[in-house]
Amino acid sequence: MARDDKKQTSNHEEQAHELQIQMPPEVQRGVYANQMMVAHTQEEFVLDFILATAPAGVVNARVLVSPSHAKRIVAALQENVARYESVFGEIGPVVSDEVPGNVVSH
Repeated sequence: MARDDKKQTSNHEEQAHELQIQMPPEVQRGVYANQMMVAHTQEEFVLDFILATAPAGVVNARVLVSPSHAKRIVAALQENVARYESVFGEIGPVVSDEVPGNVVSH
């Protein structure tokens, strides 16, 4: 009986930690970006997603995250790229135009 009580408590704790996520329609459609710039301060990372078309580009989304969350994003992307490549093959080499300082464009 004690084991069942623990299982019920565990399930209750999991339900208490569930986060209901809503996605507004304007976010659901997403935005396309073919360039990205990353800048950082000690407290945050700034991710600018850019749609670059000649002769100019526009930042169509900006996301600010903490350094620890930026590291989790990198880990999630690495895991998903590995899964993608296991199904579709290796992604070709990346060409990067680096900007001096703490800003990198990809």
